[in-house]
Amino acid sequence: MKLPSSLTSPPPPVPDVLLSFPIPHVLVITLNRPSRLNSMPKALHAALLALYEWYDAQPHLRVAILTGTGRAFCAGADLKEWHTNNDPTASSSSSSPLPSSSASSEKWPARGGFGGLSNRRGKKPVIVAVNGLCLGGGFEMVANADLVYALSTATFGLPEVTRGVVAIAGALPRLVRILGRQRATEMTLLGDTNYTAEQMRAWGLVNGVVEGSDPQKLMDVVLGVAAKLAGNAPDAVVVSREGLMSGLEPEDPQEATIRVEAGIYREMEGGENMMEGVQSFVERRKPIWKDSKL
Repeated sequence: MKLPSSLTSPPPPVPDVLLSFPIPHVLVITLNRPSRLNSMPKALHAALLALYEWYDAQPHLRVAILTGTGRAFCAGADLKEWHTNNDPTASSSSSSPLPSSSASSEKWPARGGFGGLSNRRGKKPVIVAVNGLCLGGGFEMVANADLVYALSTATFGLPEVTRGVVAIAGALPRLVRILGRQRATEMTLLGDTNYTAEQMRAWGLVNGVVEGSDPQKLMDVVLGVAAKLAGNAPDAVVVSREGLMSGLEPEDPQEATIRVEAGIYREMEGGENMMEGVQSFVERRKPIWKDSKL
């Protein structure tokens, strides 16, 4: 993997994950456990959270994309590892190549959630490219992504209740807000796993559907979206995203706007990128953005 020279530090190591920087300002994170349908062992949650925190701290990076290899985006938690770690009659050796984290009862870091993403607030946007099966914790990550694109052959679902567990990584309150109570209840309490990408788009969870089953075709579309996003003023993107996130809080819209304006907006107001945006408009040219200092 060739790292951009503009990075201030190398990314932290994340087992079973491929990293790439295909276009300027964009990080692509690819889950790479295809034989396990990209299910996540316990130690991977903290490792991915550390990666997202590194991404937020890199001034040159403006957009991250999460996708998977093989026929699945992410089938959720590694239940074989969970069974091994929780069944006293099972073998004490983990089925996962990652080191055990059984010393802690925490399933995943609370501030990041499943895969470091399902409960992440963060600073910069994450786009999810759903290349296939998207279940359980994989679906919980999608529910907290900034933008979601999927192949038409991808399928979605929350089967936790059919296995005696609960989708407790942050998706439940978010799905009520995104889908409405009845649709969220249907998905969560019935546990079906055959929801289509088109249905998720109609319900407001997916932004765009790419026809077919070719993951490269999906990635081409998502990279186009990422390039457009990365071409906007990075400070304005960060602050606008914070304003959007405030709408998810139990906070009066007026109070949320005042809080964002008095906080992070003040940090960008009158800054280089704001001045450049106005000046480039007056001069009728394309703006040349500086990396965000927020």
